[in-house]
Amino acid sequence: MLDWLKNINKDYPDFWKEYLSKFEKKSNRFVVLSTETTGLDANKDVILSIGAIGIENNTILIGDTFEVVLLQYVYNHDHGISNEFIIESKQPKSLEPQAIQAFVEYLGNAVIIGHRVDFDVEIINNALEKLKCGRIRNEALDIEVMYRKWKEVSDDKEFSLDELSMLFKIETSDRVSASEDAYTIALLFLKLKSRLGIN
Repeated sequence: MLDWLKNINKDYPDFWKEYLSKFEKKSNRFVVLSTETTGLDANKDVILSIGAIGIENNTILIGDTFEVVLLQYVYNHDHGISNEFIIESKQPKSLEPQAIQAFVEYLGNAVIIGHRVDFDVEIINNALEKLKCGRIRNEALDIEVMYRKWKEVSDDKEFSLDELSMLFKIETSDRVSASEDAYTIALLFLKLKSRLGIN
């Protein structure tokens, strides 16, 4: 019996069972993910916003986007989150449980693309744990790893998103949101995918 089928009968929320059922088939869709968080400790920090954009057939799908600001200040007074960020943002706003559920429904069985994507996946997994769900099952690709592989540089050399954008002559805006980062990562992914000969 397939692993996903064994897991689907557990006492998970309905949206998670629906998510698990999507892995019967392989997806041709990529979802570029970026999160803004209160820090870089996936076990202590929380998500402030999620931005994502779809890619299919080497095309960034402007109509296939996801963005939300999470109203974390309701639960996490000790994170020093500024209400100004919440108030000024024009993005849709949601409490964490609803935002994470909506993101999982949007994500489906797509391959996740990100910059230092392990952190993004881990902090989402921690949010899913609060909802009594399992862990994200999607394959994930990291553009920083792809760049190191293409240039054959050592694994310990790090490249920020700004550095990678500069190397590929991609302009970035001064005010960067998770959605803008996701778009930049999408552009970098397509360039690196081409250079690495990935179909």
